[in-house]
Amino acid sequence: MSFAQSIPRSDSYTLCVDRDLIHAAIAEERRGIADLIDDLDDAQLATPSLCAGWDVKTVGAHLVSFLAEGTLRVTWLGVRRGSEDRAIDELARRRAQRPAAEIAASLRDLADHRYWRPPPQAPGLLAEVLAHSGDIRIPLGLPFEPDPQLTATALDFLTGPLPIGLVPLGRLRGIRWQATDMDRTWGEGQEIRGRAPQLMMAAVGRTAVLSAVDGPGLPLLRQRVSG
Repeated sequence: MSFAQSIPRSDSYTLCVDRDLIHAAIAEERRGIADLIDDLDDAQLATPSLCAGWDVKTVGAHLVSFLAEGTLRVTWLGVRRGSEDRAIDELARRRAQRPAAEIAASLRDLADHRYWRPPPQAPGLLAEVLAHSGDIRIPLGLPFEPDPQLTATALDFLTGPLPIGLVPLGRLRGIRWQATDMDRTWGEGQEIRGRAPQLMMAAVGRTAVLSAVDGPGLPLLRQRVSG
């Protein structure tokens, strides 16, 4: 039985998921991405991802770099470079120079590792790995259908008060997110409708998925993402 099948369910997806179960799901998703990287050819690895400026291989390398280097190393390099974003980019690009098989093996070996991020830690790490899975799978034309309960948990975090590192503060203010594939909404304001995975990717600013969602709140989101 897979991890997703072990999560308690309800029609409204409102049940609280234990943090240890979330971490287990994160590890499972990392291993799935590692398996995917192993199966990609050079052209697929070089495909631009949904994460601006990175190809598919570099997204995989980024997932490894945080696990291998740790938050303290990334923060220290960010101080030296004058920006944590520059540090993250540098570490990802440096590791992306390694063979794809090595990147996949490292991600698999480190799948159960955790690193510090601002609380709530577990939902934040979940939202991050699911978003990066979409960054890889969507431009490759592969199915992106994460477990509904996990997606709902990620959206709970992204639309919450402190989605640090994934959503700039204020971007989602005044927007109501209506899932069309489950009985869930998030936030208040002008509505954006779509399947939960696409709502999640839109919330983290991936413009390539905005054509897959609609509603009166979409122009506002487009303006904020492009601004």
